Amino acid sequence: MAEEILSKFSDHLFWDVDRKNVDMEQNASFMVQRVLEYGLLSDWIQLRSYYGIDRIAKEAMTLRSLEPRALSFIANLSKTKKEDYRCYILRQSNQQPWNY
Repeated sequence: MAEEILSKFSDHLFWDVDRKNVDMEQNASFMVQRVLEYGLLSDWIQLRSYYGIDRIAKEAMTLRSLEPRALSFIANLSKTKKEDYRCYILRQSNQQPWNY
């Protein structure tokens, strides 16, 4: 069943990996990050139907990096605070210098 769902995701999500080697359970964080950052609406629908919002949020909370729009999107949908996400905490502690 996972292979069937995996085949429904957009090809551009797998530009650097072989789709056959991706396991939906073992590589859940990878799939969540790719779909949140680069996925189309159809990819999001597939991801949500497979994992559910709670699991997606749980996986996203462990990610070291996540683009700000993707973080806001999943935090808003899951009704969680951005402060609960590892990527938010790491970004705050690694502030960039002023760009004059």
